[in-house]
Amino acid sequence: MNKTIETIQVKISDYQLAKSPQLLKTTGLGSCIGVVVYEPAAKVAGMAHVMLPSSELTRGTTFNLAKYADTAIPAMVNEMVQTYRINRRNLQAKMAGGAQMFQFTGKSEALRVGPRNAEAVKEVLRTLDIQIVAEDVGGQNGRTIEFNTDNGELMIRTIHKGMRTI
Repeated sequence: MNKTIETIQVKISDYQLAKSPQLLKTTGLGSCIGVVVYEPAAKVAGMAHVMLPSSELTRGTTFNLAKYADTAIPAMVNEMVQTYRINRRNLQAKMAGGAQMFQFTGKSEALRVGPRNAEAVKEVLRTLDIQIVAEDVGGQNGRTIEFNTDNGELMIRTIHKGMRTI
């Protein structure tokens, strides 16, 4: 009997946790970053679909901590450690996305959302002392990613470029 493996969808500005044999999947990564933090031995992971680099960009009264690199990743890691009772020192990360979706003639930093997101995610992971073991960032094409908690593989489907696994 072929058993269906549960796939947990991660929406934009969201994060979810999973344990083997579950899969984590997010679609529509343009300038956004899909970051996976996982503990290989325990076969548990969290995936965040980060939309913006810094919560300092917050406007308005509602605040979604999963939207920003500087708040989503620490919250996700803390929840992973509490939920699964894992050792923070064993965590590793993989990331994909951060495309520069549109070409601009000006050199405005505000328009470099993809590269800024990638830099922010790397900085947060460095601050948390979590090693990035693989990444697929930049370019001009959107991506869909799926993380396998059982084997630690991140499958990346890039528009116009096909599939690869890191």
